[in-house]
Amino acid sequence: MTSHEVILLTGVLCASACALLGTFLILRRTAMMADAISHAILPGIVAGYFLADGPSLLFGFLGAALASTITVTLVAALQRSGRVDDNAAIGLVFPAMFALGTVLVSKYFANVHLDTDAVLYGNIEFSIFERLVIGGRDMGPQSLWIMSTLLVLNLLFLGFFYKELKLTTFDGALAASLGFSPVILHYALMAMLSITTVGAFTAVGAILVIALIIVPAATAYLLTDRLAAMIALSVVIGALSAVAGYQLAIELDASISGSIVTMTGVCFLLALLFSPSQGMIARLIRRRAQRTRFALELLLVHLAEHQSNASRARRSQLANDLAWPASKVESLLRLGQRRGLLSSTSSDGEVALTPRGVDVAQGAVGR
Repeated sequence: MTSHEVILLTGVLCASACALLGTFLILRRTAMMADAISHAILPGIVAGYFLADGPSLLFGFLGAALASTITVTLVAALQRSGRVDDNAAIGLVFPAMFALGTVLVSKYFANVHLDTDAVLYGNIEFSIFERLVIGGRDMGPQSLWIMSTLLVLNLLFLGFFYKELKLTTFDGALAASLGFSPVILHYALMAMLSITTVGAFTAVGAILVIALIIVPAATAYLLTDRLAAMIALSVVIGALSAVAGYQLAIELDASISGSIVTMTGVCFLLALLFSPSQGMIARLIRRRAQRTRFALELLLVHLAEHQSNASRARRSQLANDLAWPASKVESLLRLGQRRGLLSSTSSDGEVALTPRGVDVAQGAVGR
């Protein structure tokens, strides 16, 4: 397997594993927990380095997992206290944990060089060089084994607890009344998030982990209102962003992680603009259609009042009667004629409602 294939496959696996959990974080409005955990694992990594007396994947993973568990527990305790809201609880805990890690580094490992670029942006470019060796046998790139394992674990977790997660996400009170524990499922979800964040952190860095957890799920949220479809779309968007970001990085000779994050942002922007249900353009079109429909109904009601008084309205009078620009009145008259609500008239003749137009006017008054 070439280095290009390893990097690309690592990005796709990471995006897929992260997106699976990101869907539920978005729906539960706890997306910032991904950011909190990615920063709060620093003291755990330092503790693992201290215990192993040097770099160690196993001790670093265990330390980071412990730190993320402590973070989730402290955030939950603050939220239950009722003294601070959810976002404030996250904002209190993860800077404290990150600061603790910084203090430990400056106190005990001041002479150790820590590459901040590797921590923030990851070293996905060097995935081919970090090998998994068992019993002297080279098993291949370490990142592929880690991300493949995380993807399988997340798939199994969602497969076994899909109904429970769905119920506790949308109606925690109903879940509790049926015997499910929202608290236990919350901690289970946070535990899987912690494991995924720690594992992906070693492969792709903090910024890419946060982006791949949050942005594809947020993009899918704009495109569908079905949970199963949202999960599938999140995975597809994350994987496509990884592929497109890698190609962009090759073309521009730029950071691969940064390019992948950029492509997730591009996907979100496209969904924000062009989503059929929640896109900004679709909303503008719907609002314009609503304004046009309201104005047309108002015109029909006005004409119906004339007919009920045995009088006929003339085109030249409508603009003054309704205090509208003449161009707006003409546009609405043409629209009414196309829809069969108004009878065909001369340029300055009388305007009358068709039977269908009368029905629409009466319905508008009834509302």
